Amino acid sequence: MESKNLWQLISFYLSTTLTLLRNLVLHILTFNQSIVKFMDSILSLYFRSCHLSPVALDLDDQTTLHFWVTNHRRFDQPTLVMVHGYGGNPLWQFIYQVGPLSRRFNLFIPDLLFFGRSYSKSPLRSDLFQAKCLLNGLGKLGVDRFSVYAISYGGFVAYRMAEMRPDAVERMVIMSSGLLYSDEQRTAQLTEIGRHPSEILVPKKPDDLRLLVKLSMCKENALNWVPDFFIRQFITLMYDHCRKEKVELANYLVEKKADTNLPAIPQEMLIIWGEHDKVFPIELAFKLQRHLGSSSRLEIIKSAGHAANMESPDEINKLVVSFVSS
Repeated sequence: MESKNLWQLISFYLSTTLTLLRNLVLHILTFNQSIVKFMDSILSLYFRSCHLSPVALDLDDQTTLHFWVTNHRRFDQPTLVMVHGYGGNPLWQFIYQVGPLSRRFNLFIPDLLFFGRSYSKSPLRSDLFQAKCLLNGLGKLGVDRFSVYAISYGGFVAYRMAEMRPDAVERMVIMSSGLLYSDEQRTAQLTEIGRHPSEILVPKKPDDLRLLVKLSMCKENALNWVPDFFIRQFITLMYDHCRKEKVELANYLVEKKADTNLPAIPQEMLIIWGEHDKVFPIELAFKLQRHLGSSSRLEIIKSAGHAANMESPDEINKLVVSFVSS
């Protein structure tokens, strides 16, 4: 048995090393076009090293959903679904979290529709449609009870999941999701920024992405020091695929009326917010807590902005583990 386990370990590291070397050679040959693609490949290998595997599911003849899933489910550990936001795919958004959280939970990490490898021919662009697709996909994977950790736009989707399936969703962790954003607040912020949200959320130029990072972080904008050619590669990888659909998703959120009758879901919820969030102001966190009442708890992350998962990952990870495991 020990020799078998040793051989499996050696085989894993050999295959990982060979894949890495192969990608390194290929990307060196086309260096100018593919630095970001190479980094994306490294992140994929990192997810695999965290005992996750990619799975593509055909929900119907129109929709394909891609997940990263735990290789071997441990039924003595909770199941956690991690839902990303608008700033890229899960590989980049959860880079600081997938390692620590994979040691404590069975992870199921979807690419939302039109991000990563998930796609649909459906004309629907609502967060409700995204939620239905995720629930459908999780059902096909045999996941019937789970908690959710969701960021920003992912929080809109996760809330719909909890609303539709209170029997399936156990606990909720929502970070920086402006679920109770009023029409007046939205108008005031759009006026202050002076740009349409889709131009920022789905950037075309390096300066568009720099503005997105500036709004998302409260610390120094590292992209100010990154050359334009690298940022263009990132934009090509993250945003050019399904650009039209991503813009339509953003437009749907901006143009729909504020949900003044948002149901107070029964699940216990941990609300996490960056102290200096410039996308969804911190008063929205207190508003959501008041709306949910005693079933919710609010944690404010000091010296962090909208992307607190990138600026304070260790603190976020501890909060998620403590809340979901309790």
